[in-house]
Amino acid sequence: MKLPIYNLDGRKSGKFVNLAPEIFDVAVNPVLVNQAVVAQRAKSRHPIAHTKTRSERRGGGAKPWKQKGTGRARAGSRRSPLWRKGGIVFGPRSERNFIKRINRKARRKAILMVLSNRVKMGEVVIVKELKIPEARTKQMAIFLEKFPLQSKPLILLSQKDEKVRRASRNLSSLKVLAADSLNVVDLLDRNCILMPLAAVKIIEKTYSSNVTNSAPYLLKKVGDVPLVRQAHHPRNPAIKRIPRAPSGIPKVASHEPAEFHKL
Repeated sequence: MKLPIYNLDGRKSGKFVNLAPEIFDVAVNPVLVNQAVVAQRAKSRHPIAHTKTRSERRGGGAKPWKQKGTGRARAGSRRSPLWRKGGIVFGPRSERNFIKRINRKARRKAILMVLSNRVKMGEVVIVKELKIPEARTKQMAIFLEKFPLQSKPLILLSQKDEKVRRASRNLSSLKVLAADSLNVVDLLDRNCILMPLAAVKIIEKTYSSNVTNSAPYLLKKVGDVPLVRQAHHPRNPAIKRIPRAPSGIPKVASHEPAEFHKL
């Protein structure tokens, strides 16, 4: 998949950039995208409403009247939920947790789906570089008018640019994000994406399937063949078992002495 590269004057340079199909050509699964949106919005909720139970209300320590002989109903506290100014039963609490969890791979997959859909709809504009002469809102507005963008653009930066961020703060319809920290909600909320050529490489490097953030795996070497470290059974040390190895590493058992090292 190819996209044209624009110059700073808003014209096509005649050059094209090749987009990685595993990043910008992913089939859309609406169910997965919905799960990612719900999880992100639920995590950003901050409950404000808070009611007090009978134990949190002030007063109510003394018994209102004696247990028998008054003709009234029994009462042990003035802060009973049945009384006026009493505690609230099952009311909203500020410590309520709305967080919904989603797997990291699923969240990244949803980001790539939305990004791929933007590319297919022709809502992604790539510029050779993103520069403005000074950090002023007027300069940013003039810069955006040069490109075929819709009403609510999203700018993806390859690196920190204080001029662009300061010039974008007063534009309510504009959003600025780093290319290595995308999220589903902002990608869906904006109508189009504007990013420099360097941001494309950052996205491909960050969200490529070849990049793994797994913990270091202990191995041992015998000759030139990497071998999996043998682990003992938790309840029976006499039983040896071999844990699952990372991809590309053969599961070979050996009783020869070896050195352990971290990948």
